[in-house]
Amino acid sequence: MTNPKTGDTVAIDYTVTTSEGKVVGGTEGQGPQTIELGAGQIFPQIEQVLTGMEVGGEQTVTIPSDNAFGPRREELIVDIPRTQLPPESEPQPGMALTAQQQDGQSMQLIITDVNEEAVRADGNHPLAGEDLVFGLTLVDIKNAA
Repeated sequence: MTNPKTGDTVAIDYTVTTSEGKVVGGTEGQGPQTIELGAGQIFPQIEQVLTGMEVGGEQTVTIPSDNAFGPRREELIVDIPRTQLPPESEPQPGMALTAQQQDGQSMQLIITDVNEEAVRADGNHPLAGEDLVFGLTLVDIKNAA
């Protein structure tokens, strides 16, 4: 058996859970995902583990929150007056908003609370502050040409 190396394309099955065991992603029902090693398509810690695996091998990799989606930042939770929302919308918790930041970049916000005067929206990534645990299975290796 051979191990994959940088430039090879691998097919993996994986499950992503939080450190509390909540499943937050994976390939179940979709089939294996293909990744070119060294192309920055997945966390570097996972690429490193994959280069030591053989087809059929299984590994568990934990990515600390600081190396995943970063810590939760309270300054990204904002109250937006309802007068600043489109008049035709009826905001509900879980709805997504797009806001323009001071630097011109757009930012995705998720409404977490609604009252008569304002909505509270969170600009943190949904997995910010979470350590992620990847259960990996190497399904196939296609060697680089």
